[in-house]
Formats: sequence, C-alpha cells, structure tokens
Amino acid sequence: MSKVQSWEVSDEFWERVEPLIPVRQRCAGKTYRRKPGAGRPPKEARLVFEGIVYVLRTGCQWRALPKERFGSCSAIHARFLEWERAGFFEALWEAGLAEYDDLQGIAWRWQSIDGATMKAPMAQQAVGPNPTDRGKKRQQAASAGRCAWRPVVDHRDRRQPA
Repeated sequence: MSKVQSWEVSDEFWERVEPLIPVRQRCAGKTYRRKPGAGRPPKEARLVFEGIVYVLRTGCQWRALPKERFGSCSAIHARFLEWERAGFFEALWEAGLAEYDDLQGIAWRWQSIDGATMKAPMAQQAVGPNPTDRGKKRQQAASAGRCAWRPVVDHRDRRQPA
C-alpha cells in the first residue's frame, strides 16, 4: 500500500467536493472566435483541485507547482481565481462546517478568538538590527571610500543668527 500525500484527494472526499464545483459557462454577450468545444480541452476539475490543495498544504508559490504532476501552473491559478469568484471555496467551507456540526456539534452560541503577538526574545542577537529602523539614532558605517560626514559646527543655537 503506497503512502497518500497530504495534497492528494481521496475518492471519498472528491465525491463530496465535486457537486460544489461551478460549471463553466460561456458569456452570452461576448463574441468568440472558436465554436463551443473547440480548442484545448480544460484540465480535469479533480487535477485542478489537487493542485490548489498542493499549494495550500505546502505553502509554495503557484509557479513552483510540479509541472510533471499538474501541468501548467497558470492554468491551475486561473481556474482557482474562477472558482473563487464563483464562491466555490465559501461553499466548500460551509459544507465542511455543516458536516462537522452533524458529527461533533459546534457551539454556535458563543465563540472566542484569542491571540498574542510579541517579539521573539532571542531574535535580536541572531539577526541583528531591524532594517526598518533606519530613522532611529544608531551608529552608521561610513560609506566605502569616503570619510564620515560631520557638521562644521558641533552645536548651533538656532535663535541666534549664524
């Protein structure tokens, strides 16, 4: 028995997802050069869905999709945008929530989200100063081949003329 990868869609899961996938329709007001059904056939919806799940599970960029497995990354991404506009992912989320509610039950009366954001205590020593702190007073290195710039007068009282 081979190991199933985390982005591979099982037959059981695909049976629940497939009815939610929007059907591609041609716009009525648009003129097309080709007849319906002409040109390259679209990718199978299951392959597209597996490509989308691959990107979500691995966190890779769209261009890093394995071409030998999924084909053109731009075709997968275009279909992702098409499905997103059609509300597919929201419908999938709602179906998943409804199924979980049937199995385990969700306490819909009260939900709470909590979070905390703080600096990592050891990060400053490991990575050095933050590059966004450019306006703050700190020691700056002299430019290569130049002397460090210093004002002619150390301190000038601006209320008195120069």
